[in-house]
Amino acid sequence: METVRIGLAGFGTVGSGLARVLQENGDWIERRIGKRLAIKTVLVRDPAKQRAAQPGPGAAFCTDPSALVDDPEIPVIVELMGGIEAARSLIERALTAGKHVITANKHLLAEHGTELFALAAKQGRGLLYEASVAGGIPIVQALKDSLSGNRIEKLVGILNGTANYILSEMTTNGLEFDTALTQAQALGYAEADPTFDIEGVDTAHKLVVLIRLAYGRDYPLKALPVRGITGVTQQDIEIAREFGYRIKLLAQVRDVEGRLEAGVFPALVKHTFLLARVGGNYNAVRLEGNAVGPIMFHGQGAGSLPTASAVLADLMDVCRPGFLPDNTGFGAAPLSPAEILPPDLAVSCYYYRFTVADRPGVMAAIAKAMADHNISIAQAVQKGDESGTDVPIVFLTHAAQAKAAEAVAAEIDAMAFTRKPTVLFRIL
Repeated sequence: METVRIGLAGFGTVGSGLARVLQENGDWIERRIGKRLAIKTVLVRDPAKQRAAQPGPGAAFCTDPSALVDDPEIPVIVELMGGIEAARSLIERALTAGKHVITANKHLLAEHGTELFALAAKQGRGLLYEASVAGGIPIVQALKDSLSGNRIEKLVGILNGTANYILSEMTTNGLEFDTALTQAQALGYAEADPTFDIEGVDTAHKLVVLIRLAYGRDYPLKALPVRGITGVTQQDIEIAREFGYRIKLLAQVRDVEGRLEAGVFPALVKHTFLLARVGGNYNAVRLEGNAVGPIMFHGQGAGSLPTASAVLADLMDVCRPGFLPDNTGFGAAPLSPAEILPPDLAVSCYYYRFTVADRPGVMAAIAKAMADHNISIAQAVQKGDESGTDVPIVFLTHAAQAKAAEAVAAEIDAMAFTRKPTVLFRIL
């Protein structure tokens, strides 16, 4: 039986998980594809480091990428280092050397995917990336193959397990944001520096990858509006609950008459919706195709074995007889730039929380500002406050353009009766 020898760059959480699954499921994999998969060489910073897991029989550690790239016995390299420059250099060298590459590096793909896919196409090699988005959820393969005959009208997802865990703890257990973040770090769900997770950056990287697959267009990362969850308070969680909503960090893209409206933002989601029920560090992707209709994927979005499962799926594809690379799902030709709907023209319903002086005429002034900007009010309530001086007033609106919604917030913030900056969230 033929053995395919793998070069592995990185042996952390996912790399060690891949080694474990290859060893535990080796016979099953061989039955599936008719070949044995074995790690030959592992690129690491410190080969002498004591490791709880091992890459498998006969595997060796190295510190020089050339040991992977220049080895004629290695036809495929798995990049699990993370970061940008070193990973980019390795992938470029591997593709140029005629090797297939599998990566989980969503940051690299979001920033430099266009160039890397062009190089892979030129070399006739696969650059596969199932593990780059939503961990164990097979959303890349679904968009590339199973749903490829559909026009995707809308895609919305919970793509960051850390942010979702924090919001779930705030909702379920009443924790404040900082406490929930500290708890996530203690459990290993959040990095020591959680900026990418809580500011929506990690979610943005993944959304750019999904936009390419769903729409066959390049959407520049710098053009994507991104807002994280650091502004979400326990007060907003409770008010949302009273109105029948839960707050989630969402990635969304939809086709608006040929232009793409996309962004990352916290939003109120009706508690009866499946997305609202996605708890803990789980991920979910809901999309609507013009043929299949609405469909949702749900599962573990990170972790050693779920992500290793996604890497292994790509490995098995590459090693099957007759593998033909189609890295973007739209053939070898470069993708055209996306036509982008300006963010201020995006239409949504909105949640406002104004903190104002408790005096007559305030509610009427806010309602007038909304009317002046053609925003229709769906619900409004004034919440009591123990201080007796400042009160929160909450408005839920019907659909309005973002520029109008933000103009109202700016106008009210400038009023003498306003005590704190207005809180403004979308409603899904």
